[in-house]
Amino acid sequence: MKVTLEPRHLEHLLREHAPRVLGAVIRKFRDFGASEDAVQEALLAAALQWPREGVPDDPRAWLIQVASRRITDHVRAEAARRHREELVVSLVPPELQLVLALDSDEVAGRDDALVLLFMCCHPALSTASAIALTLRAVGGLTTAEIAKAFLVPEATMAQRISRAKQSIKSSGVPFQKPTPEESAQRLGTVLHVLYLIFNEGYTATSGPELHRTDLSGEAIRLTRMLHTLLPEDGEVAGLLALMLLTDARRKARTGPEGELIPLDVQDRSLWDAGMIAEGIALITATLSKGSLGMYQVQAAIAAVHDEAARAEDTDWPQVQALYEVLMRLSDNPMVALNHAIATAMVRGPEVGLALLKELDAEGRLEGSHRLDAVRAHLLERAGRHEAAAVHYRKAAERTTSLPERNYLLTQAARLSEAGT
Repeated sequence: MKVTLEPRHLEHLLREHAPRVLGAVIRKFRDFGASEDAVQEALLAAALQWPREGVPDDPRAWLIQVASRRITDHVRAEAARRHREELVVSLVPPELQLVLALDSDEVAGRDDALVLLFMCCHPALSTASAIALTLRAVGGLTTAEIAKAFLVPEATMAQRISRAKQSIKSSGVPFQKPTPEESAQRLGTVLHVLYLIFNEGYTATSGPELHRTDLSGEAIRLTRMLHTLLPEDGEVAGLLALMLLTDARRKARTGPEGELIPLDVQDRSLWDAGMIAEGIALITATLSKGSLGMYQVQAAIAAVHDEAARAEDTDWPQVQALYEVLMRLSDNPMVALNHAIATAMVRGPEVGLALLKELDAEGRLEGSHRLDAVRAHLLERAGRHEAAAVHYRKAAERTTSLPERNYLLTQAARLSEAGT
């Protein structure tokens, strides 16, 4: 039985299926570029046909079949144009002749997203390129969103993704499911990708909504699956704990109109107690084993926040100490920015502002709205309201997230009105 959906539900359905469809097609054809193009064409066909004809009983199978036909058509057209039978044979091996009648295992139930994660972490790629390519293929992020995550211009990221595809093609190393040994080597990159996908879902870098639950939910699902496969790996458990402890606050982060509500004024009764309990149990168990990684430390920080019944009960000295540990494990400027906030909560806003000057000198967060937003917050705490309003407005100009922009402008207006 076919059903019809509203446009927004159709968009959500297509976004949900896209990574798994891409994984299935890539596993068949071993060609990232051609598979991505074919899946995009299948998604476009679905967006045009399904509103008129209804959604198929098995949307994923429909998309896989259409994408596979597109690749087959492209291969045949290329063969006819160039008259190169050798190329046709190399691109379409015998086992792919049955592609239009996909086997039931491929269509019905295999979850290719996790496999695709490891496939994208290809040995021909640098870690940064592998992460960018995977965010595009598995996370469904746009080039602009990935560029935001890496703090680089969109044009730079577009070139990086293009070079990554070309590197895989010219390396001669098959784009296929890695061996257990290769999977172990790629695990760190896979965890980083899942972390970035979750972050984009929890705080979208652009658009009218603060959250993209399709991304954060998929990141949690895949990380939970990875934890089932590697239950003794401390960083896998730490990452899952971090996601659960963070996502537990999601319902309290926005108001009735979708407006952003900062952590210190959230209604903590809306936090998901079950997710918090699971996350704390995970991080407690992994830290007791003596291992220590950056995801475990971040999960420990999230646990400190979640365990505080009120914002004023937060153990900020512990948070500050944990960020100092994290800074020794990671050279990420966002870690340094969060450390400045924690330090300000312990030692006063002027000390935090001094740390922001060090970040200014480094230049790694130049143009980032978060640096201006934090500076505005600390200036406000220091009683320098006019300067705070200036930086709230500057941060609002730089963010592409509408909920964040509205919140920042509201804060600027509030301080301006108070000063008149």
